[in-house]
Amino acid sequence: MTTRNAPSSDAPAGSTGTPSAAGTPARRANRLAKEASPYLLQHAHNPVDWWPWGPEALAEARERDKPILLSIGYSACHWCHVMERESFEDPGIAALMNELFVCIKVDREERPDLDHIYQLTVQLMGRSGGWPLTVFLTPAQQPFYAGTYYPPADRYGMPGFSKILQGVAEAYANRRGEVDAQASELTAAIAEAGRIEAPAAAAEEEAGPSGDMLERASRALFRRFDDRHGGFGRAPKFPSTMPLEVLLRRGVLEGDAPARDAVRLALASMRKGGIWDHLGGGFHRYSTDERWLVPHFEKMLYDNALLLRTYVEGYRAFAEPLFAETARDIAAYVGREMTDPSGGYYASQDADSEGEEGKFFVWNPDGVRAALAGDDLATKVALAYFGVTDAGNFEDHGRPTGMTVLHEARPLAAVAAQLDVAEVEARAALDRAKKALFDARESRPRPFRDEKILTSWGSLMISAMADAGAALGDPAVLASAERALSVLTTKLVTREGAGARAGRLVKGDVVKGPGFLDDHAYLLVALLDVYEVTGEPAHVALARALADGMLTVFYDGAEGFYFTPADGEALITRAKDPFDNAAPSGFAMACRGLLRLGTLVGGDYARIAERELVKIAGPAQSSPFGFGQSLCELDRLVRGSTDVVLVGPRSDVRMQALARETFRHFLPNRTVAWLDPTNEASRAACSELAEGKAVHAHPVAYVCRDRACSLPVATPEELAVLLR
Repeated sequence: MTTRNAPSSDAPAGSTGTPSAAGTPARRANRLAKEASPYLLQHAHNPVDWWPWGPEALAEARERDKPILLSIGYSACHWCHVMERESFEDPGIAALMNELFVCIKVDREERPDLDHIYQLTVQLMGRSGGWPLTVFLTPAQQPFYAGTYYPPADRYGMPGFSKILQGVAEAYANRRGEVDAQASELTAAIAEAGRIEAPAAAAEEEAGPSGDMLERASRALFRRFDDRHGGFGRAPKFPSTMPLEVLLRRGVLEGDAPARDAVRLALASMRKGGIWDHLGGGFHRYSTDERWLVPHFEKMLYDNALLLRTYVEGYRAFAEPLFAETARDIAAYVGREMTDPSGGYYASQDADSEGEEGKFFVWNPDGVRAALAGDDLATKVALAYFGVTDAGNFEDHGRPTGMTVLHEARPLAAVAAQLDVAEVEARAALDRAKKALFDARESRPRPFRDEKILTSWGSLMISAMADAGAALGDPAVLASAERALSVLTTKLVTREGAGARAGRLVKGDVVKGPGFLDDHAYLLVALLDVYEVTGEPAHVALARALADGMLTVFYDGAEGFYFTPADGEALITRAKDPFDNAAPSGFAMACRGLLRLGTLVGGDYARIAERELVKIAGPAQSSPFGFGQSLCELDRLVRGSTDVVLVGPRSDVRMQALARETFRHFLPNRTVAWLDPTNEASRAACSELAEGKAVHAHPVAYVCRDRACSLPVATPEELAVLLR
């Protein structure tokens, strides 16, 4: 039985829950009632005198000479909701907050720039970051004290929030010199974070990317690999898809069996564990234990996008049917539960329903029997296969619940043997059980869903869905990606001269911006991914405009990429973030998009990416957990890309057969170009690769490596030989 640990100031970030039940129309609304963010609206009826971030709140702090209490979270954050119920709804604590501070509430999904800056405060103070983030600032926005979740009274070895409030306010009032010194020191350290100096000329060769780069990075990754359960580290355990991609490249491209085996183990173990939703598809945020058994039950769009991509690549690499099935089920889950009527992708789903985390997802034997009444074999198979027992495996803060998180408790073959039935019969019974249990679960009160459409996370899912549709031969999955891309480009992209800019999010009729580096970089990559699968040249034209806009406002030739635009709000520092977190760094994805765009159309795009990647090659090889995506882009520099040029009309079935063959293969550094000699836009979309490609009477494919191209081939079988 897995026990859920009590929260602490270094509790893992990002667990989720339902919106607080506190917000009712009968109660006085605060300023957050006018906001569009679901997270801010969840706090609109707190007795706290909340302000949204903005010039009015900052002016209030200056005029009153009061410190700012900045609280950052998001709608699917479980401990955010716990802290709201315990503290922000408590009249006494709220009165203290209102008296002593100017209280500002921020949705980290709307303002990742603020979240990035002030998360660093917690880390610089020697603690782990996470949400809810609680930071105390001077009226000049400089942080001087920070933490994450605080209980209302002393608990879990942590001081109570009331004690924290009074202590911080006392220090600000009576020890202002110490507070200002601490604030200045932290602000200076934040300004230096993320700054990576280019290697000196003498050290450039040693620090730059090299042929043994993946081998060196893999050795570091293996030091934390769990060779029993898969994945990295112990509890809590996150999917860590970027390091897995590094190992997959090392295993497949360089023939390293331990790396291949590690990826297979991780993908199989996650799929069998409770972190996977065995009824509805999709992955929960992370596992509270090392066995992938009991998750925090929130589902985030970006996690499922990254895992979809990883399972697709795993299927290509290993031809494992389970990985293809998992990819299909993630795509089906996204289409069913995470897609707006217009086609855009929603941000997240909560863990809680009816005020309890996981209640929607867990089962006891009586619930299984009731759902499967009349099907005795399906009942027996489900109870045995999913490990549903009277004792259960799910505890809530140490309290047994008698509920079970569904997981593969034993292989289906073992269940069939135990029940003395044929495995095919057990499989059919399990399929019936899954459908009946899913239908029964649908009648339960559902967890809250955050229906913001974020450019960054939506773009990650567009890329994954496009690739999955191509790899699995599923036109419906590809069509979903195309619709979602249309939503982003129509609602959130604006042209500015020759360039283009992306906004941050849209929710209903509300559009917010400007977008940050990750919004632009992820969307750039999504445009190229959809182009590679469809051959639509307009996607490359927009990608080029977006890259130009991105370079104009986020890139400095001397300093590299910034996370915030040059014309954005002035904060205490202009953030740079080359590190992967739960999602790939905007820096790495910008380089990914620029390298691929340069391969297609030339220009300075690839040279800029190469210059910036070389700067971080040394740190990336020594710290692969923080630079997994950058390592993959560095691998493209070292290994070179595999460019497949498809020549002929897009609508020709022979052309489409060549494309299908291309997407069957594990080619992580690929570029796919579609050249229709009769279409000038098609030629412009791949001008660098179009040169020298002869027109034939029938569709052909060229495979190019190191600027040298094969002879044209006309059949999928011939192309397969070249791609192997």
